[in-house]
Order: sequence, then C-alpha cells, then structure tokens
Amino acid sequence: MADKKVVVDFGLCEANGVCMGIIPEVFHLDDEDYLHVLDDKVTPENEDQIREAVRQCPRQAIAIEE
Repeated sequence: MADKKVVVDFGLCEANGVCMGIIPEVFHLDDEDYLHVLDDKVTPENEDQIREAVRQCPRQAIAIEE
C-alpha cells in the first residue's frame, strides 16, 4: 500500500485556519499566519479529519497525495 500524505499549495493558501480548527495535530498557523504541516502522513486514525480539512478549505489548497 502506498503511503498517502498531505500536500498544501501555498500559492493558494490564505491561512484561513479552517484546517487547523479541524485537525491541529496536522496543521498549524504561526504568529505570522504562515501555515505549517506538522505531520504530512495520512494514517487510518487521521484520514477522516484530513479529508474533512480538504473539503472545507475555502481555497482548495489542501490535497492528499498517494
């Protein structure tokens, strides 16, 4: 099974923080409103929340890569 990982298009990201509100273990906005991916591994435990973050991102800047 190929590993899945979170990717963010920082050209699209507006640092709205929606993703951090859904799963702060993966997404973090720093004091300068720069988004950091703390852990890009998609696991069975976090996949549903990450998919929700992908769905709710206002700019569609988050994706899951196989």
